[in-house]
Amino acid sequence: MSVFNNISRRKFIYGCSCVCASSLILPSCTEVALSDRQQLNILSDDFLYSKTFPAYKNFKSQSKLITGTSEYNQIVDIGFKIRDAINVYYQNNAQEDPTSNFQWEFILVDDDQTKNAWCMPGGKIAFYSGILPILKNADGVASVMGHEIAHAVARHSAERASTAMVTDLGIMALEAFVLGQRLPEAAGYVRQFGLDLPFNRKQESEADYLGLIFSSLAGYDINESYKVWERMKEDMGGSGPSEFFSTHPSPDNRINNLKQWIPLVNAKYPAIST
Repeated sequence: MSVFNNISRRKFIYGCSCVCASSLILPSCTEVALSDRQQLNILSDDFLYSKTFPAYKNFKSQSKLITGTSEYNQIVDIGFKIRDAINVYYQNNAQEDPTSNFQWEFILVDDDQTKNAWCMPGGKIAFYSGILPILKNADGVASVMGHEIAHAVARHSAERASTAMVTDLGIMALEAFVLGQRLPEAAGYVRQFGLDLPFNRKQESEADYLGLIFSSLAGYDINESYKVWERMKEDMGGSGPSEFFSTHPSPDNRINNLKQWIPLVNAKYPAIST
């Protein structure tokens, strides 16, 4: 659920090529916090923030925002409560906090037709008013807030951009040195359905899992997480798009996964005092 996907990948890659390597390139193999998954990440936080923070500011200037209401205050309070829980968890465990360089910000967009929330790197979160009836209560808001924060903590945007860069370079090399011509259109379908979409589904599932952890640490009832998706499924008419053609897991798969993870998360990551 990140608008970072809406940035033209080709323009982003061209922009990367103009940046000094010392400020852009990081070691390619990093580990996602709390999931132990190895990920490809060749982009520094400083580089990403230099692109996404202005984009977030521009989005705010062009959007109708809700402030000063109980709904807005609830979103901000929950966001900062989860932030504090993450900080304390890493302090208690004497580990490096992956959010230490975040510049946290939470906004509520006045748009009752859009049932969504998203994040940008560095703790820039947006909720749309249209999703609030589905979230229903503070625990529902926390479940989505935890999910969005998880995307930022896991550096999913950087991972997608890094993978796109490497894949595009590989395709260009294959065209130039092996085929000597443009890849057939079928190759685009193979890449989309064989790499891009399943890769994003993996990130979404990881954000679901990490989101449960963050919400649980902050003291919220994570049983509400799968109930949110039951309500989301009902709002979509009882079904969603086929998982094969989607960047997100199907509602049924999300619900089943969340139900399996909840007792494990409750046992391993109980609420902590902030």
